[in-house]
Amino acid sequence: MTGSIDPTRPQFDAFKALPRDTPIQMLNLVRAKPLADYPEGHPNHGKGMTGLEAYRAYGRDSAAVFARVGGKQIWAGRPETVLTGPQDERWDLAFIAEYPNAGAFLAMVTDPDYREHVKHRQAAVEDSRLIRLAPITPGEGFGE
Repeated sequence: MTGSIDPTRPQFDAFKALPRDTPIQMLNLVRAKPLADYPEGHPNHGKGMTGLEAYRAYGRDSAAVFARVGGKQIWAGRPETVLTGPQDERWDLAFIAEYPNAGAFLAMVTDPDYREHVKHRQAAVEDSRLIRLAPITPGEGFGE
């Protein structure tokens, strides 16, 4: 089975159908490949980089575009174990990125520089989840 690396066309269409002018947060769960899989012709092809090294290159290289659209990382954590869910499910990275609006996220992923930088992510990721969240002010109880 192949992991989820990039959104499918229906998933991307569903994202674009939601409001574009409200702040959004994106929950990212990432499982890296043991060894990055760069395509032939990429400068990092065959260099023996780990998936985590390639993912960090993605973060460094895309940081300027991320900042330019107003994005910021607002939470990051290192997953340790799954309490509820498949026992074989594991994630190497978890973080939440915030954007001033969905239009900013769309501007980032269509930016020519970003489209080049995302090749690091594609080489690095074995499986991932990217979940759009509408920020809410938490209440006192769970789910409020």
